[in-house]
Amino acid sequence: MKKLRVLLVDDEIMIREGFKRLFDWQAHDCEVVGEAGDGMEALAKIDNLRPDIVIMDINIPIMNGLKVIQLSRIKHPNIAFVIVSGYDDFSYCREALRLQITDYILKPVNYEEFGGCIDNLKISLFEHRVLAAAEPEKQEERTITGITRYLQDHLAEEITLSVLAEQFHMNPQYISQLFKSEIGVNFLAYLTNIRMEKAKKLLLATSLSIAEVAEQSGYGDYRVFTKVFKKSEGITPSQYRRDFLDTGGVSGV
Repeated sequence: MKKLRVLLVDDEIMIREGFKRLFDWQAHDCEVVGEAGDGMEALAKIDNLRPDIVIMDINIPIMNGLKVIQLSRIKHPNIAFVIVSGYDDFSYCREALRLQITDYILKPVNYEEFGGCIDNLKISLFEHRVLAAAEPEKQEERTITGITRYLQDHLAEEITLSVLAEQFHMNPQYISQLFKSEIGVNFLAYLTNIRMEKAKKLLLATSLSIAEVAEQSGYGDYRVFTKVFKKSEGITPSQYRRDFLDTGGVSGV
């Protein structure tokens, strides 16, 4: 795991120096990438440095620490904030919890306890990154499942990548790539396959005419349907039905 980036925020230089010198960041797979002495500077450093963890006092000039966290959450929701303060006040603790502060530590800092806090943070941030990395894959799986279900429900209609793009509010090229990456075939091959499966079931289970089977399978022109069917199955739809009847209705379909 790469080192976690830490920003120290406190208006007292000696406090910041104490954190840098008295705590073994290296042993906890962390590095201090910056410091800030007031709220406005903290906001700017958070934007520029994008730290994983911000260690911050509440009582800092210009803008207090809780306000800094509130504003930072808007743009950087995944940063972990640890409050280090001399204030043992329930109202501060309550507000800190509301802002989803990772931990609230009182001064003077016990660095052994602080180390435990950092180690817990490492685990939490690692798990979040794993989930975040997996999320796009899960999203793609959900998307392709939704699209294939839509295809099954609308086989009788005209279906193109443009139709799907409008229905699912996506780029047609992206949908095309999804079929190749998630299913392993291109969109047209997949659509043709499920249309042929639908046609075969209709041919064997109903007395619909070839033109009606073609229409319910998504082909407005039965001649086009017959041509596609023969290319797919090696015989015409009529022959497919006759062969089934000639064998006494025994079929693996």
